[in-house]
Order: sequence, then C-alpha cells, then structure tokens
Amino acid sequence: MTRQIREQINDLIEAGELAAGALLPSERELANSLKVARNVVRGAYEQLMDAGQLRSEGRKGRSVSSGRSAKKKSTSKTSKSKARKK
Repeated sequence: MTRQIREQINDLIEAGELAAGALLPSERELANSLKVARNVVRGAYEQLMDAGQLRSEGRKGRSVSSGRSAKKKSTSKTSKSKARKK
C-alpha cells in the first residue's frame, strides 16, 4: 500500500499536476480519505522525501520540492554510486 501511494504521488509530481511548492494533505487527512493507517501514508511521504521529491515545511506539512533539486539529488547519487562501482 505504501508503494502504491508513493508511486501515485510521484506520478502526479512528474505529470506536473502537483507543482513545486504545493502542500500535500496531512498524513491524517490522506489516511482518512484513503481509509488506510496513518503510518502507511507516513512511509510513502518519508520515501518521497528521501528521494528528494518532497520537503518538510515544519508545522505547515510537506510540499513538493522543485523539480530541478529532486533530479539533481538523484543524479548525483547515481553518479557517485557508478563511480564507486568502477
């Protein structure tokens, strides 16, 4: 379930339906609307934050990161891991 939520949010971001800076619903709001446990939503949000797609806005919640910074982060990680493998 966490994977499905993460992939759907990621698809919305990549399609431009969730613009950079857009606030996402709180964990509780999204969990209630999807009828899933709150920790399922939390896991999806944390995975997207680790991937650089989302950022924490403190008490305001989570928002979509700018597309450039998310891509740069994933590219730099990939480049570093490729360099280490060689």
